[in-house]
Amino acid sequence: MAQLGEVQTKSRREAVLDQLRDAILDGEFKPGDPLIEAELAAAFRVSRAPVREALQSLSAEGLVEVVPYHGTTVRLLTPKDIEELYSLRGVLEAFAITRIIERAAPDTETTLHQIYERMLAAGTAGDLRRVSSEDQHFHTTLITLSGNTMLESMWSIVGNRVRQVLSLRNKLNPDLTQIAANHVPIIEAIIARDEPRATALIQKHVASAADLVLENWQYVGEVE
Repeated sequence: MAQLGEVQTKSRREAVLDQLRDAILDGEFKPGDPLIEAELAAAFRVSRAPVREALQSLSAEGLVEVVPYHGTTVRLLTPKDIEELYSLRGVLEAFAITRIIERAAPDTETTLHQIYERMLAAGTAGDLRRVSSEDQHFHTTLITLSGNTMLESMWSIVGNRVRQVLSLRNKLNPDLTQIAANHVPIIEAIIARDEPRATALIQKHVASAADLVLENWQYVGEVE
C-alpha cells in the first residue's frame, strides 16, 4: 500500500484525488495494481464516496480503469504506449533544446545546474521519490526554457505520463546518483551552444530510458 495520509485540507474529494494521482504518477501504485475503495477509504479515513469520485476522475484522466463488477486498477501501460510516448518526448525535447540555444537566456546554466544539484543530493540520500521529482522537473524545465507556449501546451498533455514512466524507470536503476549524472552532458552541450550534440544527447537519453523500461517490462507492470 502506498503511503497515504488522513485528509485534513481541501475538499475531501480533491485531497483524495491529489494523493491518489501522485501515488500513481510516482510509481507507488504500479500499472495493474488494484485500487480497492474500502481499503483506500480506511487509509484516508474518509467515507467511500470521495474515494469513488476520485477514482472516476482518474479514470477520465486515463490513469485508472474501472471495470463494472470487477473493480478498479491502475491503467496498464503497454510497450506500444512506451514507444509512442518516448518517441514523442525525443522530438519535443530536442526542439526545446534548439529553442533554448537560440534564445541564450542568461539564467539557463544556473537553472539547469540547480536542478542537477538537487537531483544529485536526492540520489546521494537514496531518496528515489525526490530523484524522480527532480528528474521530471529537469525535463519540464527544458520545455519551459524554450519559451514556446505551444510546446508547453503539448507537453502538458504528456507530462503526467512521462512522470509515471520516469518513476517506474528510476526504480530499475540501482545507482540513484547515476540518474543525476546522466543529465550533465546534456547541460554542458546546451551551455556550449552545441546544438547538434545537445539534441543528439537528449534523443539518446530518452531512447535509452525507453529501452530500459521495455527490457524490464515484466517488473514494472506488464501483464500478459
